[in-house]
Amino acid sequence: VQLQASGGGLVQAGGSLRLSCAASGRSFSGYSVGWFRQVPGKEREFVAGISRSGGHAYYADDVKGRFTIYRGSARTTVYLQMNSLMSEDTAVYYCAAGVSWYGLDQPTIYGYWGQGTLVTVSS
Repeated sequence: VQLQASGGGLVQAGGSLRLSCAASGRSFSGYSVGWFRQVPGKEREFVAGISRSGGHAYYADDVKGRFTIYRGSARTTVYLQMNSLMSEDTAVYYCAAGVSWYGLDQPTIYGYWGQGTLVTVSS
């Protein structure tokens, strides 16, 4: 599965962005999808994940209530809606796909990664 992440950009604090993760050549059926982010000098950290069935979503504590992960109707794209953005959300965001049913907050369960998309939140 080839993944293409997009939607990053520059936004003011309090604003919103929607990131997209598109699967090239196939759908996300049968795959869990996660979003991670990374800033220079720090490890990649979990942001949000959605289960293979799409019925369960998981979030890092610091984005709960602000971010929403969901699948598009055609199941070829997974979105991360980010609201009430803060400067601390500035990072390169990566999407990933894997066949595991659990451990969605662990980067090791994902076998496929997209390139990053940069989100910059100005204060």
